[in-house]
Amino acid sequence: MDDRTTRVRALRGATTLDVDDRDHLLDRTGELIDELFARNDLSEDDLVSLVFTATDDISSAFPAEAARHGGITHVPLLCARELDIDGGIPRCIRILAHVYTDRTPTELRHPYLHDARQLRTDLPE
Repeated sequence: MDDRTTRVRALRGATTLDVDDRDHLLDRTGELIDELFARNDLSEDDLVSLVFTATDDISSAFPAEAARHGGITHVPLLCARELDIDGGIPRCIRILAHVYTDRTPTELRHPYLHDARQLRTDLPE
């Protein structure tokens, strides 16, 4: 069924840091948000909420700070810790975005950048 009705959908994505540095974190998280928006033709008005997770080896800044620096000011943001799993990707930031869109689930493009690409090799870039 090709349902073109606007509804709430969830988008995922992730990126990694080379080092735990505030400016680097803000740059990489900003890049992740920009890619999520560009790949899915989104604007701040399309957002319901953004949830960020970060691995335990990240402590330089909150990933949500990058959203605020990028101009996302009227959307609820939340940061949480990623599970510390053996073999997990170090210095990884993930995003879960709840958005209004008329795209079908198969048309959504989830950005996995830098070393986080290995998390979802099944998805197109």
